[in-house]
Amino acid sequence: MKGSSATDVARGVSRLLLREAYSPILEFTLPNGRRLDVAALGPDGCMLGVEIKVSVQDLKCDTKWPEYLEFCNHFYFAIPPDFPDELVPSGTGLIVADRYGGAIVRPSPVWQLHPSRRKAVTLKFAKCAAERLASTIEPTSDPRGITVFVK
Repeated sequence: MKGSSATDVARGVSRLLLREAYSPILEFTLPNGRRLDVAALGPDGCMLGVEIKVSVQDLKCDTKWPEYLEFCNHFYFAIPPDFPDELVPSGTGLIVADRYGGAIVRPSPVWQLHPSRRKAVTLKFAKCAAERLASTIEPTSDPRGITVFVK
């Protein structure tokens, strides 16, 4: 496999998470305005975040990923199979994925979310998922750039 794209890795990560009974959505904006490449809600209500990196330069320049941690119970970097995994920061989980699937190579530490923060993130996740589903029936963009359902 030559030069996996972020789309390929996102597909493999999503397949892995679905297999593990998580419900993933792509490009999820957190309450602090940062956007996760993949967010997933677990069967026990835990929030899992994934940041996809397909180039060494992108990983080395990324200083925003620690801002995701306060909104996740688990946080992973996801990389393609040919990526040098020793460059991925320790203290985070690691997923190796291609377009066909993925594997957890290093489990994520577990961070506890305050119950009010967990509720806020879960509600935002649910609304995002519902709005995306509704947009498949009747897509319309509102002034905020969010796709919403038209009554």
